[in-house]
Amino acid sequence: MTVHVHRVGTDALLVEVDTVARAEALHAEVLRRVETGRLTAVDVVPAARTVLLDGLADRERHAREIPSWSVPDVGEASGPVVEIPVRYDGPDVGDVAAAWGVDVADVARLHQEPTYRVAFGGFAPGFGYLTGLPPDRSVPRRASPRTEVPAGSVALAGEFTGVYPRASPGGWQIVGTAVGVTLWDVARTPPALLVPGAQVRFREVR
Repeated sequence: MTVHVHRVGTDALLVEVDTVARAEALHAEVLRRVETGRLTAVDVVPAARTVLLDGLADRERHAREIPSWSVPDVGEASGPVVEIPVRYDGPDVGDVAAAWGVDVADVARLHQEPTYRVAFGGFAPGFGYLTGLPPDRSVPRRASPRTEVPAGSVALAGEFTGVYPRASPGGWQIVGTAVGVTLWDVARTPPALLVPGAQVRFREVR
C-alpha cells in the first residue's frame, strides 16, 4: 500500500492512499487501534482516498509509524446493517441498463445483489458513499447534471451508490427512490443513518 502522510494544523495527520479500498482498510485499522488503546485521536474522518486523524497526542510518532503499518484488507462488511426499501422507478434506469448490457427489468435485481459498505460520508449531511458494486457495474456520471435531484433518490456514479438525503443538484444516475427512511436527523445519535463501516442492503418495494 502506497502511503503519504501529511501534517495538518497542530495535531492532525491526513493519511493518503491510492484506492478507495485501501482507504476503507486504513480506516478500519485506525478504528481497531483506537479501540485497543494503541492510538488516541479525537476524531477520525475517512474520505475517498484519505483518512484524517485529528487530536493526536503524539503526532510525530504516528507520522513515522503509519507508513509501516500492516493493514489487512477490509474483507466482508461487518458493521451494523441498514436495510433501505427502494422503488426502482428512477429516470436513469434505462441508461444504467444499457451501460450494464441488461434489460431494464434486471437493474433492480442486480442493484440489490451486493451488500454495500458505507466507505465515507460527504457532499451533504447524511449522504454516504457506498462501495460494493462489482467493477463491471460502474457507470459514469450524467453528462448534464440535474439542477434538482429529489430527496431519497437512489443513484449510481462510478464505483459508488448513494441515496440523496435532501433535494439538491446532482449528476448521478438515478435508479430509484428510497421509501420510509430518514438519512439525516439531528434528534438521532448519530444524526446520520449511514455511518462509515455500516452495511447497507437495498430491498425492492412496489
